[in-house]
Amino acid sequence: MSRVEQIEAAIESLAPEEFRRLARWIYEHDQKQWDEQLDRDSSTGRLDFLFREGEEESTAGHLREWPPAE
Repeated sequence: MSRVEQIEAAIESLAPEEFRRLARWIYEHDQKQWDEQLDRDSSTGRLDFLFREGEEESTAGHLREWPPAE
């Protein structure tokens, strides 16, 4: 049995509250990794194209205020 299969079997045996706790932990862990990757990409300039694109769209008048003004 592989390590992943062992983990899957252990998860299957969790009580509902334990499963919810694990699901929350996995979600939070995944979000933390995503934030760290975004920070790395931003600090190295890998996302600069998004800023340029936004500025170009704004200059061209293609952007709208969000949320829309009432």
